[in-house]
Amino acid sequence: MKHLAILFLLSCVSSVYSLHFYLDANQKRCFIEELPTDTVVEGHYRALEWSEDQKSYVENEELGIVVEVQEEPSGHVVVKTTGPLDGRFTFTSHEAGDHSICLSTNYTSWFSHTHIRLYLDIVVGSTKPDADQDRSHVSQLSAKVRDLNQKLEDIRREQQYQREREEDYRDLSEATNSRAVWYSIAQIIVLVATCAWQLRHLKRFFQDRKMQ
Repeated sequence: MKHLAILFLLSCVSSVYSLHFYLDANQKRCFIEELPTDTVVEGHYRALEWSEDQKSYVENEELGIVVEVQEEPSGHVVVKTTGPLDGRFTFTSHEAGDHSICLSTNYTSWFSHTHIRLYLDIVVGSTKPDADQDRSHVSQLSAKVRDLNQKLEDIRREQQYQREREEDYRDLSEATNSRAVWYSIAQIIVLVATCAWQLRHLKRFFQDRKMQ
């Protein structure tokens, strides 16, 4: 039973292998990997270029690595990308079978004699995330959407409150202006009435003086 448990644990571990190889500037190196359906493969590479001046392999920022993955024997291209001298690539197998993983440089001159040392780590995962993880992701998105909707509702309520306050302020201003106008009219009426009364009083006063 102990040996069976160990074998089971080993079977659950993803396949991982690391290697390094050499290639010329215009050379392509391919590896065949047999994969089941919906298997995630992650690769990490690092390229060094031979320097005659330093007599060693060094990093060259102008060096790029072309990664191309095809399904065999259909030739369907799964990945085709050009990355930096130190990069990664990831793909998922859509069909079970052999997949060719090819690497080459971005140098286009056929007369180049540059030599490249390339380190490659490939991790073959198990399968895609299951439905529970997908549902968890959807649940997180739903929670975020609910939060956004709640914030929008709060903003709408705040805007409605501001509009109501503006309407109240406008009504109060109109009422105040109306009272001020009527107060001014009343003052004018009182002033006119006072002037008329004073004029009438003075007129009677002068008439009385004349009669004396």
